[in-house]
Amino acid sequence: MRQFNTAGPVVAEDHYHVPPLERIDLDTVLGLVRDKKYSVLHAPRQTGKTSALLALRDLLNGGGAGDFRCVYANVEDGQAMRENVAEGMRTVLAELALQASVTLGDDTLEDLWPAVLERVGPGQALRHALLRWCMADPRPLVLLIDETDALIGDTLLAVLRQLRTGYVDRPARFPHSIILCGVRDVRDYRIHSSAENRLVLGGSVFNIKSESLRLGNFSEQEIRALLAQHTAVTGRPDVGSPPPQDWLCQHSRLGSPCRAAVQWRSPWRRSGRRRRGLPVFGRHAAGPLPPVRTRERPLHRMQSVRSRLRPAVRGLVWLHGLLPSPRAGGRPTTPPA
Repeated sequence: MRQFNTAGPVVAEDHYHVPPLERIDLDTVLGLVRDKKYSVLHAPRQTGKTSALLALRDLLNGGGAGDFRCVYANVEDGQAMRENVAEGMRTVLAELALQASVTLGDDTLEDLWPAVLERVGPGQALRHALLRWCMADPRPLVLLIDETDALIGDTLLAVLRQLRTGYVDRPARFPHSIILCGVRDVRDYRIHSSAENRLVLGGSVFNIKSESLRLGNFSEQEIRALLAQHTAVTGRPDVGSPPPQDWLCQHSRLGSPCRAAVQWRSPWRRSGRRRRGLPVFGRHAAGPLPPVRTRERPLHRMQSVRSRLRPAVRGLVWLHGLLPSPRAGGRPTTPPA
């Protein structure tokens, strides 16, 4: 039976979902790709970024938007290399080569990147490898690079700078179009370079970005569509009992489908019986609808948010009681009077 998905990309056969390409401005995205633009897609976690990128990859490789070859790669593994640029670049190149082989059946990059890294070093290996890969096939190459902002320090700088340097060689000798994806816009990157001993702004390193696209929050209509899919599959009674309007508005502002799914399932979970046929908003609901709790976020997420803020903003937000205090072991405390 299909279910709500609260972790990872959606699988159409297994999950209730809104079609991923309907959640992005597809005409704008395809226009950027056709015009050989480099762009950024950003949004909070678990809002559907990866699902949208995977659907876009399949669309481009299927010929539905032109004769492109497209590779999606998640470079999050490079975070473990910290600022070891050589190992970080090895991880990024290996992931790109693996996805090219799996997605396109193309082993060109797999065959050439180790020798390129050995010969030119991590400071130029990505640019050289992409250049030779593009020259080996006349079809335009589109790269979708996910979790870019997970890379750290000089490793992230090396990736961004090599993409910027190779930009002038597109499309014949460098990727036709690239979309960088992450939680933050590239202009908000604050990259500490140990080699240069200074803070580098992402916007200055990657100033070839044409547009920043943000994946929007789930709308009321999209949440209603998700709930309607559940109704159609389970055949629950009282189908005409709709979710209260204020509940829908609160959840659509939060954006994440996970919260809607969790709240939707909570009545029959609280009842102690997995009776999926029971209506949630009717007389069988176990008590009132659970409120949307914006202040009780999981601790690790709050700490992650705090670490991404500039110090001045971090202090201001803590004063308003929205983030945990660093002096209390990460636990929320009452702001000083």
